[in-house]
Amino acid sequence: MDVEYPRRWPRWSPLRSSDSSAASLNHQDESSVNGMESLDYEVIENLAYREDQASRGKLHYASYVTLKWLFVLLIGVATGFSAFFINIAVENFSGWKFSATFAIMEHSYFAGFLVYSLFNVALVFSSVYIVTKFAPAAAGSGIPEIKGYLNGIDTPGILLFRTLVGKIFGSIGSVGGGLALGKEGPLVHTGACIASLVGQGGSTKHFVNWRWLQVFKNDRDRRDLVTCGCAAGVSAAFRAPVGGVLFALEEVTSWWRSQLLWRVFFTSAVVAVVVRSAMGWCTHGNCGHFGSGGFIIWDVSGGQDDYSFYELFPMAMVGVIGGLLGALFNQLTLYLSSWRRNTLHKRGDRVKIVEACLVSLLTSVLSFGLPLLTKCTPCPDAEKYPDIVCPRPEGTYGNYVNFHCSSQNEYNDLATIFFNTQDDAIRNLFSTKTLNEYSASSLLTFLALFFSLAVITFGTAVPAGQFVPGIMIGSTYGRLVGMFVVNVYKKLNIDEGTYALLGAASFLGGSMRMTVSLCVIMVEITNNLKLLPLIMLVLLISKAVGDAFNAGFYEEQAHMKGIPLLESRPKHFMRKTQAKETCQSQKVVYFNRVSKVGHIVSVLQSNNHHGFPVIDKLQSGETVVIGLILRSYLLVLLQSKMDFQSSDSHEDVGGQFTSRHSVKDFVKPVSSKGLSIQDIYLNPQEMELYIDLEPFVNPSPYIVPEDMSLTKVYNLFRQLGLRHVLVVPRPSQVVGVITRKDLITEPSEDKEVQELSAVRMNRSNPLLQQLLV
Repeated sequence: MDVEYPRRWPRWSPLRSSDSSAASLNHQDESSVNGMESLDYEVIENLAYREDQASRGKLHYASYVTLKWLFVLLIGVATGFSAFFINIAVENFSGWKFSATFAIMEHSYFAGFLVYSLFNVALVFSSVYIVTKFAPAAAGSGIPEIKGYLNGIDTPGILLFRTLVGKIFGSIGSVGGGLALGKEGPLVHTGACIASLVGQGGSTKHFVNWRWLQVFKNDRDRRDLVTCGCAAGVSAAFRAPVGGVLFALEEVTSWWRSQLLWRVFFTSAVVAVVVRSAMGWCTHGNCGHFGSGGFIIWDVSGGQDDYSFYELFPMAMVGVIGGLLGALFNQLTLYLSSWRRNTLHKRGDRVKIVEACLVSLLTSVLSFGLPLLTKCTPCPDAEKYPDIVCPRPEGTYGNYVNFHCSSQNEYNDLATIFFNTQDDAIRNLFSTKTLNEYSASSLLTFLALFFSLAVITFGTAVPAGQFVPGIMIGSTYGRLVGMFVVNVYKKLNIDEGTYALLGAASFLGGSMRMTVSLCVIMVEITNNLKLLPLIMLVLLISKAVGDAFNAGFYEEQAHMKGIPLLESRPKHFMRKTQAKETCQSQKVVYFNRVSKVGHIVSVLQSNNHHGFPVIDKLQSGETVVIGLILRSYLLVLLQSKMDFQSSDSHEDVGGQFTSRHSVKDFVKPVSSKGLSIQDIYLNPQEMELYIDLEPFVNPSPYIVPEDMSLTKVYNLFRQLGLRHVLVVPRPSQVVGVITRKDLITEPSEDKEVQELSAVRMNRSNPLLQQLLV
């Protein structure tokens, strides 16, 4: 016997009281782990949402789309100027530091060392102090947390205004202080913070608030904006707009669509224009020490034009070395970061500050002391190499640094790497037509030293990226392989700088396990499209070798921090596991359609669930689930008290009920700072009242039958960005079947016209006619 449902709210999935586990809900929420909370990417199609959608016309939709494009424009401009400010500050602090050090060294090397080390410690102290006292979420690169956010997990504090400020000024101090880390990873986090703040209209807490920007208040729109911010950060960091788009697609986001691709591409293009315009302004001497350095473009277009078949083997070996060293780097940083997180950093902020300053002092001692122990090398013959300037003039950037040399016609190859900003040091390692500039012993010394420093430095309480350290490590051993190939093959067209570039790509591929985006970034930052096949080769080899040992760098760090990422591939055991087996040990926590206020308060106080099934009884006595209601919605209802009623009777919502709430009432503030049950005060009389929950439930949540494989459930969660999935007994009735034809055929008032158009479409396209059956 069919049951009639007089209301417009759908009824589905009878709940068997004899088998509660079959209708169980996988509700053990992630919020209990490190304060993290899942994001609500699903559209809650309750009564307030439907009334809001019905009131919107074409003009509203056009303004909505226009504002989205305006927002991504603002994100690109703000990220570009933030990156420009960071680069100017780093370049000028580094320039003042090196100028003062070289000037004092003419009188005393010890005094020069004191100035050099104190300058570094002061900058690092400013960075770690800002992070520990003002913005703890600004420590590290921030990419694992942003990756988790776009995967559906919100870590508290990662997108706040104070985190943005801490990231910008902390990066200036840590990178300018000479630590073995980079500013490129933090710039990705910076772009994401800017995107989030633009999307919410600023920061109310810090009185930086624009109400006209407060349009996108749901997690879906924020996710799109944060994705644009990540791409903008990469575009600003490397001046690689296409690489930024691919980085967002390949590395950080778990959900993608064509409309988002256009906005991400537009944001990256805006960043490229802003950065290029800012650099043009600096060419007139308006930016102090900021000159050709700062924004990365390591031009190797004048290097090796061609390669022989015999070079493929050493190039492949570069990929193997990159995979091995990248996997080793990931494992060592994981061990050390875990020890810091679980032991050292639990002793308080003072320990974090002392640790960062000690690491800075150690870096200064080694980077200043080792070049003093290195023998100087005579400059290349000026007649044979007329384009080479040796030694480098004082106060300029480039190769061939005269450091602790007895003759003015000599240079110190180790100081050429150490006494430069990281961007200029990489430019020197990538430099072409500079054969025999570095000795093998100096490169081996630098490789061992910088690899160790990078492992030790990552995990300190400062903003830290691993792109630039990875490039420096890879380019060092790549240049070593290039020196070996030059000596073995004795060919003039082989350039050491080409192998340095391949080494950098191989180490990044072996550590971060990126392929497509990293390949494009390396081509864009080196301006050499001819090396594209070789970069692809070493990336594929290094990733395959690294995958044999451990996961990628950001995935390892995310797991260490307890961020529950849903990877792209389900676990093997899920193929043999059904949905009901996963939730058999759980007890369903649900509400009746009309529930007592006191009961709702008791349930919210006794557990941390964030989604509750709402059930109702039909006239036949059968129990059915009418939808899902979120914890945040219940808290809004309890706080407003507008929907309290004295009896447990049902209100008829069939076309007559008008919601007392708008969609904006249920918006959750950014970074999991919503209402708490402790914030709500109810007197004993109010606790005895009732609430009819039906107008506020999501009547169409995603449901799966109990015998669906866990693999399919996993793919639903990741591909749709879900937070809850209801597991129900297999439905006994079929309302209908939707095919592709139902999704592409527009409804028409004239049935005959609709049928005629369908016949014409099928006749004109035999292939479509087969697909629609």
